[in-house]
Amino acid sequence: MSAVPESIIPLLEKMCDIEASDLHLKTGVPPVYRVAGDLRRTSLPTIEVNSRTVEKLMEPIIPPTRKHIYDEKGGLDFAYNLPRGDRFRINILRSCDQMHAAIRRVKGVIPSFEELHLPPIYAKLAQETFEGMIIVCGVTGCGKSSTQAAMLDYINAHQSVNIISIEDPIEFTFQPKKAIVSQREIGLDVFEFSDALRGAVRQDPDVIFIGELRDRETLAAALQAAETGHLVFCTLHTADTMQALTRMLEFFPPDQHDFIRSSIANSLKAICAQRLLPAVDEKISRVPATEVLLGDAVVKEKVREGEDADLPAVIAGSSESGMRSFTTSLVELIEQGLVYTDIAMEYAPNREALKGQLQGIKSSAQMLVSRVKRTGPS
Repeated sequence: MSAVPESIIPLLEKMCDIEASDLHLKTGVPPVYRVAGDLRRTSLPTIEVNSRTVEKLMEPIIPPTRKHIYDEKGGLDFAYNLPRGDRFRINILRSCDQMHAAIRRVKGVIPSFEELHLPPIYAKLAQETFEGMIIVCGVTGCGKSSTQAAMLDYINAHQSVNIISIEDPIEFTFQPKKAIVSQREIGLDVFEFSDALRGAVRQDPDVIFIGELRDRETLAAALQAAETGHLVFCTLHTADTMQALTRMLEFFPPDQHDFIRSSIANSLKAICAQRLLPAVDEKISRVPATEVLLGDAVVKEKVREGEDADLPAVIAGSSESGMRSFTTSLVELIEQGLVYTDIAMEYAPNREALKGQLQGIKSSAQMLVSRVKRTGPS
């Protein structure tokens, strides 16, 4: 068994070599990689408690001007680039007076809609650069950042606009194409999201990208920007479109909900939720199931009047416009041979609804048997 390296660099390089999405450094366990959605412990020694091993590994890459934030608040987000160009989003946190680290690998090349296996509605939304708010939501690690990057880079390549991004930290780096781009990092270029947003509307933007809606002030500033003629992209950590609406309201006291509902209704262009499923093709690794709520006249009225319970039925009955439910998306993924039926069932929000839409589609075991019969054992 080899020793834990004295530098974080070999561990980061290994992430790229094995196509890991994440690296976790915690006391009491060896370094752990996440590959194709699964955690895999390395054969390296366990990181001993009180050894300060994680601090020693991370110290050379922590921005010196921001170390005090970790010391004061017990956590810090920052980005790091390897000399060969690979980029990482890093969170360090204090746990039982020990430093732990969660490191996300950010692929340097911005993926296309086709590479991400996203439905056509995503490209359509990126083509229509008018005012409004587009929210991409999902749990941690579901590919929100990649989806947002694909949409922004599509605009970058096709529209003569001014794009301003506000991120914590910057993940994908955009090279100006047809558009011009300014990327601002929280803690490096500006202190708070809300401060950056208030400044952004004075910087002649057409498109504003907010890394994450985290609090009342950021959401209020984002809604104001969307209502004053800008296209605003943002992310939320919620599992689906309905939870996104609920989360936005939760930022505000109940006596302000009617006003916020009206503002959301006026601004909403789309809420796009996604979750990643293991793919049939190991080279693809994972593919997204998607749910899309478009801000058409009916949806805006439902949101304004607090009739959120009607929205799933609106989504189900509006597929021609580009709206889609997770169930519809799962059926498409199965029919396209991208995921197995039993895997889709595990991720389905409503298994009975999915069963009702499936007709004669084989499970993973059945498909494997069928493949062996056709091609012979490998």
